[in-house]
Amino acid sequence: MQNNPTPFYNPLLSYEENYQHGPFGDFSNAAPSTEQNKETERFLNLEVNLPFGIPAGPLLNANFIKAAFNHGFDLCVYKTVRTRAQASHPLPNVLSIHPAGQLSANIDTVLADTNYTMPLSITNSFGVPSYNPDIWQPDLADAVNAAQTGQYVIGSFQGTAGNESCIEKDYARAARLVDETTVPILEANLSCPNEGVNKLLCFDFNKVERIAKEIKNAVPDKPLFLKLSYFADDNAIFPLLSKLDGIVDGYSTINTLSARPVTANGEPALGLDRPTGGVCGEAIRWAGLEMVDRLARLRTRLNNHFAIIGVGGVSSTAHYQAYRSAGADVVMSATGAMWNPQLALEIKSNLNG
Repeated sequence: MQNNPTPFYNPLLSYEENYQHGPFGDFSNAAPSTEQNKETERFLNLEVNLPFGIPAGPLLNANFIKAAFNHGFDLCVYKTVRTRAQASHPLPNVLSIHPAGQLSANIDTVLADTNYTMPLSITNSFGVPSYNPDIWQPDLADAVNAAQTGQYVIGSFQGTAGNESCIEKDYARAARLVDETTVPILEANLSCPNEGVNKLLCFDFNKVERIAKEIKNAVPDKPLFLKLSYFADDNAIFPLLSKLDGIVDGYSTINTLSARPVTANGEPALGLDRPTGGVCGEAIRWAGLEMVDRLARLRTRLNNHFAIIGVGGVSSTAHYQAYRSAGADVVMSATGAMWNPQLALEIKSNLNG
């Protein structure tokens, strides 16, 4: 990885400033010459140059998606959208965290600051912001049209609870709005860390089943992925996989692990109103790999061929290969890609020998 890299999402700026002025660093420059893989791979019914990309989060709009495509990331997830506008949490949103080794799944207390040292783990505390559909729909359509041969956009969305409709109906409405942009793949976010580690939607199996069925009824002809959090053992997730057998087309995992980031003085680093936050990057790779291995094992048990997108702590070719070996059909990197925009090209070069 390059020394002192400039991330394409600037953590010192607000979400809105990044949206308006980003991407930054190498992503703001003319695209490097890309060397495509000698052979494409199949993902679902699609031919993909390399099943590697960037998950929901750092690709805020079409400008970010276009830059990612130009730098060899062939599967790009457009930042999660909603059926109505929702503001981002105020700064800070992205802080470097410094756990003693890997992060556990028990809401560890960790030092957080702006010293973004490698190998990097960061907070991710935005609250799933979204512009109104009249803004994001044409922009998402622009991103979809920017894909070159062997490249695809995935549309991530989240329902919003409200008095006028149940959450299941709003997920379905969001899916229809995303589908109208002609995006080829849908991803429903069920694991926003801002909901609290014990309140994640993906842990409510009956509600997840209702949501998945509502989405499939609304958009029956598009592949549907569900974004999941970490489940500690096979028995914790097998009932959910059984309920959704034949309904969804795949799972993306993991989102983040929750932690309690604090300053050097022991105060909540994200503010008193946000004592916990989601963490991604180096410290959670173990959990992402474990979940991919678990899903791969359980799909064999179910005799189901759902696809798996592996996410968490990927910042090298070795990490990419580890996820593929664990059973991931696609591998994605957020933190690693943000601080090393050349990551996809490096992986392609290394795999091509």
